[in-house]
Amino acid sequence: MTDNKQTPVILALTGASGVQYALRLLQCLVEAGSPVYLMVSKAAQIVLSMETDLKVPAKSAEMARFFTELYKAKEGQIEVFSQEQWTAPVASGSHKAMSMVVCPCTTGTLAAIANGNSDNLLERAADVMLKEKRQLIMVVRETPFSNIHLENMLRLSQAGATIMPANPGFYHNPKNLDEIIDFMVSRILDHLKVENKLQPRWGE
Repeated sequence: MTDNKQTPVILALTGASGVQYALRLLQCLVEAGSPVYLMVSKAAQIVLSMETDLKVPAKSAEMARFFTELYKAKEGQIEVFSQEQWTAPVASGSHKAMSMVVCPCTTGTLAAIANGNSDNLLERAADVMLKEKRQLIMVVRETPFSNIHLENMLRLSQAGATIMPANPGFYHNPKNLDEIIDFMVSRILDHLKVENKLQPRWGE
């Protein structure tokens, strides 16, 4: 097991486009030494196969081994939980994680969390973060937004979540797709208070 003293970060992938953001975020968290509780919805697994060349296993234990090897994580640094694994630590406010990132976040997941549905482990984990007044970051990926989407984002913002749509900036003059992805991931890491140098900062 990892001997890292940092509290885990919960990272949840849903079925929106933009899994590259989540993969880069996972890589950066591992490199920073952070333990990660990972959840990947069935829809996200489909998007992973569409948007990447990765052959990610569906079973939790195999997925944990896959990402551990891919990003050279310490043993036990990445723990993967299925959507029906109600005994997972993240289902209770007694767990140690202080931050959760839903990236990318579908508007369906946004709606479920905004309405406290808790029909699966991902939604329950987000509900726990809100009720415990912990950090919940929603990287919503959709355009345009309907009134319903906007109302759900406002509702979650008022409940304490951070709404961070996947809207990369271009003032750093990105030369390739990786630099565009890093812009967004850097902003997420900043909010998680994880040191990074993924992009030049404004005014520097």
